[in-house]
Amino acid sequence: MSDRPVQPRPGRKRSEESRLAILTAAFELIAEVGYAGLTIEGIAARSGTGKQTIYRWWPSKADVLMDAMATKAELYVPIPDTGSYAADLRAFLEASFTLARRPAVADGLRALMAEAQIDAAFGERFRASFLRPRRDALGIVLERARSRGELPPGLSPGAIADIVFGTIWYRLLATRRLPDDRLVEELVTALTEPGLEEPS
Repeated sequence: MSDRPVQPRPGRKRSEESRLAILTAAFELIAEVGYAGLTIEGIAARSGTGKQTIYRWWPSKADVLMDAMATKAELYVPIPDTGSYAADLRAFLEASFTLARRPAVADGLRALMAEAQIDAAFGERFRASFLRPRRDALGIVLERARSRGELPPGLSPGAIADIVFGTIWYRLLATRRLPDDRLVEELVTALTEPGLEEPS
């Protein structure tokens, strides 16, 4: 968004520019005023758009923030394909953890997860529009590794994804210790023990 150029979608320049301005405003404001201080009015004023424009595209401030966080993740977390499961997993984790260490991202993710627990409808949208796409992105890495026979015996792709994202969310929500480079190496070691998959 604001710190990396994004190409507008063809034929929708004006609306895409407005959308990105709104998402950038939400991301900037979460850093400045926190989730409690984040309002649709504030997002509209910062982005130079009308409140009705925002409400036409998103049902709540949580949905605006979720879209901003999803866009950040898509921009900064690649789906690597080096030909090596360990290298791909390390690259995915390094990018994910680097992004999660940004205070605005960490605070925004905590707020979204909290909102998802108290608003069932938003919780459904959060799982469908944020959690699932991030899991699917890692799933591509894991499926490539599975097809090459690189996954360790006894660990399914689903279990590996649970471990990776469970660790991230535990750090963010329970301990508030942000994931670091040491954790990257510990997870890579734990999840890439050598050995071929057992035949099915």
